[in-house]
Amino acid sequence: MKRNSKLSLFRNRLQSPWLGILLGIAVLQLSGCTIGPKYHPPTVQAPPAYKEVGDWKPAQPNDQNLGGEWWKIFQDPQLDSLEAQVNVSNQNLKAAEAQFRQARAALRYNRADYYPTVTAGLSASRTRVSANAPTNSSLRGATFNDFVLPFDLSYQADVWGRIRKSVESSREQAQASAADLATVNLSMHADLAIAYFQARSLDAEEQLLNSTVKQYEQALELNQSRFEGGIASEVDVEQAKTQLQTTRAAAIDVGVLRAQYEHAVAILIGKPPAEFNLPPLPLTAPPPHIPISVPSDLLERRPDIAAAERLVASANAQIGVAKSAYFPMISLGSTGGFESSSITTLLQGPSGLWSVGLSAVGTIFDGGRRHAVTDQARAAYDSQVASYRQSVLAGFQQVEDNLAAVRILENEAKVQDEAVAAAERSLDLSVTRYKGGVTSYLEVITAQSAALSDQVTAVNILGRRMANTVLLVQALGGGWEKSSLPERPECCGKLVSSNTN
Repeated sequence: MKRNSKLSLFRNRLQSPWLGILLGIAVLQLSGCTIGPKYHPPTVQAPPAYKEVGDWKPAQPNDQNLGGEWWKIFQDPQLDSLEAQVNVSNQNLKAAEAQFRQARAALRYNRADYYPTVTAGLSASRTRVSANAPTNSSLRGATFNDFVLPFDLSYQADVWGRIRKSVESSREQAQASAADLATVNLSMHADLAIAYFQARSLDAEEQLLNSTVKQYEQALELNQSRFEGGIASEVDVEQAKTQLQTTRAAAIDVGVLRAQYEHAVAILIGKPPAEFNLPPLPLTAPPPHIPISVPSDLLERRPDIAAAERLVASANAQIGVAKSAYFPMISLGSTGGFESSSITTLLQGPSGLWSVGLSAVGTIFDGGRRHAVTDQARAAYDSQVASYRQSVLAGFQQVEDNLAAVRILENEAKVQDEAVAAAERSLDLSVTRYKGGVTSYLEVITAQSAALSDQVTAVNILGRRMANTVLLVQALGGGWEKSSLPERPECCGKLVSSNTN
């Protein structure tokens, strides 16, 4: 008997309209299909090797990766200290991180459509019916209270995958925003390194000019002594003085650009220029060697390329959202609660009320609007594919550009060093000839100008080599990897760190 009573109770529950409708919705959800094309990353043609790599040794699998803190390959403690402050105080990085949090919140907003929406309210009223009202005679002239405590539930069944595709699109947009954050992070660190090395290059140039000024002061003293001794003319003295003052002016002029780069470094670490000072440190060491991998690896190591690819995936999901409009929208709505004329009996069983319903609404004719929306989604997808492929091409170009610059400048530096050595020997010979009375001081001045010009050029080439090495690191992605993108952006924390992981 007990078993039969349990079976009877189970049958009664199955006959409950609530349970039946909910079971029907669950069956539709589980058996529902997802409308829209399956996503496949766009194909791109990557060359087998970089054209401008020259005779550089390619990176081997066991080579140390640049890592998130790529600037440490320069082995400069002052640069390391400055780079560490970018993640803490750089305002552009903070803005990019806030944009990522916006995208993450938008994803959580769309995910909420997976669940029903429940609302509740409370109302109380006191009503008197007119004695002459055209209603039931028993209600004429009556005065009564009405207390209502309703609960409303609404739920849209994701039978055709519209909600799933919307969430998928939002998730991929959030991942693209995370990649954008990594791009800004890499850019800010690279900008700081470039400004820092440019300032150090100017320190080296100023050091060279100040050293040359001391040499020219000695040359002026020599000419004045020779003039007083009747050996040299006043023209030689004035020429030496002109050379000295011109070089002094050039040394002072270096301070203009040096101050600007110092101010740029201050802004990049989030400080007012008035509160920051970059101690002089002349640049002397050449840049480190950067390991180069095959071009196809660039697709996984450039955050801007990863962001473009994620936007392609998001646009693909939007096609599914657009196509789901061709199918009916199935919704569940229910209302329950309590209603009574007395507050003391409001929550009693007889005061209960409920209603439940299921609706399916489909568009029969819309003048081609749905077709237009689908075409628009497909066109947006094609646009994102083209943007992605252009980003890949631009990435290849930037690597090739900086590979060529680093390689050519390295060769130029070797030739320039020989030119400096030759110019210094020529100057020594000219000074000896002048002291021996074989030639005029004009020959010395010409040799001095050539030697100084070659030395300044050598210093500038070193500065350019450092800057282009940083740009090469940036073009290669700075050690970033696509696998660091959050798989579930809606539940991860801040991505502002040294490697944006």
